[in-house]
Amino acid sequence: MTNEQKVYDFRQVGDGAKTAKTDLFYREEIQLALRNRGMPLEGLRYDITPTGMHYLLIHFDVPFVPSADVDSGGWNLEIGGRVGRRLTLDMAEISALPSVRMPVTMECAGNGRALMEPRAISQPWLLEAIGTAEWTGTPLRPILERAGIDDDAAEILFTGIDEGIQGGELQYYQRSLTVEQAMRDEVMLAYGMNGQPLQPQHGYPLRLIVPGWYGMTSVKWLTRIEAIAEPFDGYQQMRTYRYAQTADDVGEPVDLIRVRSAMIPPGVPDFLTRTRLAQRGTQTVRGRAWAGRLDISRVEFSDDDGISWVDAELGPRIGDFAWRSWSVEWDAKPGERVLRVRATDENGCVQPLEQPWNYQGMGNNMAQRVETLVE
Repeated sequence: MTNEQKVYDFRQVGDGAKTAKTDLFYREEIQLALRNRGMPLEGLRYDITPTGMHYLLIHFDVPFVPSADVDSGGWNLEIGGRVGRRLTLDMAEISALPSVRMPVTMECAGNGRALMEPRAISQPWLLEAIGTAEWTGTPLRPILERAGIDDDAAEILFTGIDEGIQGGELQYYQRSLTVEQAMRDEVMLAYGMNGQPLQPQHGYPLRLIVPGWYGMTSVKWLTRIEAIAEPFDGYQQMRTYRYAQTADDVGEPVDLIRVRSAMIPPGVPDFLTRTRLAQRGTQTVRGRAWAGRLDISRVEFSDDDGISWVDAELGPRIGDFAWRSWSVEWDAKPGERVLRVRATDENGCVQPLEQPWNYQGMGNNMAQRVETLVE
């Protein structure tokens, strides 16, 4: 089929964004999907996601930062803006600061976007934009205190060196936090992932980690931190990562991760459709559940598309900002089954069975659905 023959069923949704009212995926989406990888759901077996399985989203290009520059002090992190003392730190100085290792579950804000209808034309995530890594780095708060944040500073702006065009704007990837948010004890500058130096695609040599928030906040290839007097109004803050409800709606900002769970699909898959084939009889279904800063209070499992539910057994949480395991004994009876799993966080928020729609496809935490044929 030629480009002229394609039928693009697009709707404008404001700011140049589009949605599709079809199950067909377009060339641009495939191009994004080939650059950005998701975690296969069988990766939920691991407490700590192997680095090669952890989900990955790269907005523009992976910047080239020569290790020789980093080792020789030719690379620096600048801290400036409304501070009493400007700082320039090389990696040797950052590595010499007190270090921490912290398991953190990170999820893309667009996870599940491709399951919405109509879907936003962007990275077409299904359920795989998730991973839990053990990050090594140093807390951000002591560095900000050393610089001395001015009383009139409203936010802390983080800038990476990855550059590109989005929404018609040439930009570096930038995000901000309020001073209070940036000063939380768990916020860190990370230079290691799963016991190894950061890989180039994960932000080498230095990235921000903001536990509990969706992944867009954890700026990679970090090069500059600035205290600013006014709220940041850049593209990645004000024109995307928003819960917009209409074309003209600015929407509420995306921030903390919503409660979610996922199962390791039982049985074996059909190669193309991924429909599962499972044996009859009792078997254990396992998975993980997470809710950002919050703990999980309950996980429920259903094999009749959410008509009836049974409680799963919860395993330990591996960290204050990491997922916890769950398992359930499933009596698999022959026939076509639709398996679902939903979690409840400690505040009583429950995953929905149907997802409220938004223009950018953000914050989808709809209960997972797995079509299974039991022999």
